[in-house]
Amino acid sequence: MKQDWKPGTLIYPLPAAMISCGSTPEEYNIITLSWLGTICTNPPMCYISVRPERHSYEIIKRDMEFVINITTEDLAFATDWCGVRSGKDFSKFDEMKLTPGKASIVRVPIIEESPLNIECRVREILSLGSHDMFIADVVNVKADEKYIDPETGKFSLESAKPIAYSHGQYYGLGEKIGGFGWTVRKKKEEL
Repeated sequence: MKQDWKPGTLIYPLPAAMISCGSTPEEYNIITLSWLGTICTNPPMCYISVRPERHSYEIIKRDMEFVINITTEDLAFATDWCGVRSGKDFSKFDEMKLTPGKASIVRVPIIEESPLNIECRVREILSLGSHDMFIADVVNVKADEKYIDPETGKFSLESAKPIAYSHGQYYGLGEKIGGFGWTVRKKKEEL
């Protein structure tokens, strides 16, 4: 038997990402978000949803750029800390000993310790209620070479041990159970 609950956003797990923003070192900031995702493949687009009262909101709205920095088990402490502290009160890069690196396209810094940095330029802002959605074009992706197989060129994010967020908790992703299309492949090609 199932119970009816009030409407809510219980689509879990979600990525736990650190979003960097700010166009000058004095205002560089990091906001931790899980309300983010893919919108489109061609052109590549994604979104983040931010509460207007968050410190990073005005920075992103003004600069119209941000970087999605994928988090890992090694970055879990910094991920949580940057989500519960305000950039009004702390220099999060300094406090968490994270390195602001130079992005290739946007003025916003990347987080060097992240295995994957997705540079984004805001196309549109939708006011939706508690959060505003920043719809963005992906203008560049930076991938840490230590996770790229030199022979195949394949990026192995799973080797970086990414984390996910589920209803107030952070989790590692666990072991692989199959690949896209594995249910229709011949048995010998299954995994």
